[in-house]
Amino acid sequence: MREFVVEADGGSRGNPGPAGYGAVVSDAATGETLAEAAEYIGVATNNVAEYRGLLAGLRAARELDPDARVRVRMDSKLVVEQMSGRWKIKHPAMKPLAAEAATVFPPDRVTYEWIPRERNTHADRLANEAMDAGRRGEQWSPEASRADLATPAVPAPEGPPGDAAAGAARVREALASAGGAGVEDAATRDAPSRNDSTGAGEEALADADADADADRRAAQAVATPSSGWAPADMGAPATFVLLRHGETPLTPQKRFSGSGGSDPSLSDIGREQAEKVAAALARRGTVQAVVASPLARTRETARIVAARLGLDVAVEDGLRETDFGAWEGLTFGEVRERYPDDLDAWLASPDAQPTGGGESFAATAARVAEARDKLVAEYRGRTVLLVTHVTPIKTLIRLALGAPPEALFRMELSAASLSAVAYYADGNASVRLFNDTSHLR
Repeated sequence: MREFVVEADGGSRGNPGPAGYGAVVSDAATGETLAEAAEYIGVATNNVAEYRGLLAGLRAARELDPDARVRVRMDSKLVVEQMSGRWKIKHPAMKPLAAEAATVFPPDRVTYEWIPRERNTHADRLANEAMDAGRRGEQWSPEASRADLATPAVPAPEGPPGDAAAGAARVREALASAGGAGVEDAATRDAPSRNDSTGAGEEALADADADADADRRAAQAVATPSSGWAPADMGAPATFVLLRHGETPLTPQKRFSGSGGSDPSLSDIGREQAEKVAAALARRGTVQAVVASPLARTRETARIVAARLGLDVAVEDGLRETDFGAWEGLTFGEVRERYPDDLDAWLASPDAQPTGGGESFAATAARVAEARDKLVAEYRGRTVLLVTHVTPIKTLIRLALGAPPEALFRMELSAASLSAVAYYADGNASVRLFNDTSHLR
């Protein structure tokens, strides 16, 4: 099934005042812009204009493919929360617009996502162009638009997604061929303008509350990362939100607990942690799929979170924890006492195996990288929760950063913590979050 991204915006110079909207439809897989819409609508409020932009974007997407799935992205928290069913619609001018928007596609094929204003510049610029045209007594025309419809050519990736060395090489090559213009243009292009003065109405208060919600802003930064210094727009990345499972009875004792041991379930504390993660992710509303390691503690954590999000759980064997061989169930001190030479070798080389034929870190990294490549291809342009373990998460972070194997011993990863990595079409990766436990407080 085809998938579109609809980005929409609206503005009013006076609130209420002369108003207009803009909307952009792009291909979720490639990032290619497929359609634009903008219109001056006369005197209206900011939020009415935003709803008009949403409606125009959905209609444009339906014209392209009525059977598609649609991801709506807007910087209006009010519209996103109301269309997601979490906030009531009280404003009489917005009720019919929301009702009409809900009928363009079946509700189960549309998701809504809040993004920061700086990530919605294309639709914002179209809305401003529409208002500028209205001031001149005209309607917006695509021929006169300054918003960029073209999608830069994306070089063929070299190396697997998330390979930091290959990704960095591609960026250096692109910057060299552009003579550095990509960075300069990004810093000096015209900034979008918008009069967002708000009155004392309900929509103004709702937007003010949303602006104060730092947790949501941080969540969306994870779900919609920018491509940093890269000069080309690589489209929507595959974003992996990495969740370490909740505590088991072995976790507080800091015992080796891999894929070759007793496969413990969550403790009561671990289940409570999973519930807190579920509540936090439900508030953020960004996760579109859940994938778990096959071990009991990760599947149990994933089920708790997925039930809250209304999603199913897929299992990926490549996300399982390292097999620690004869060290399973032992503390580090006990391993030091019983197998000192094997432990020293393991700490010195990623190719060394734990005692008894366990799995080396090199073997784990190869397995995790293979699973990563498979999942990036399957979930390109989407945000996926991967419920896994310490070593796979640290490995994904290490590979994305291009860090050496010994970096695994220099990361702290708490139970039920969240990390995130975004993977772009050029093979580059961006670490967006690491070991966040704010949801557990």
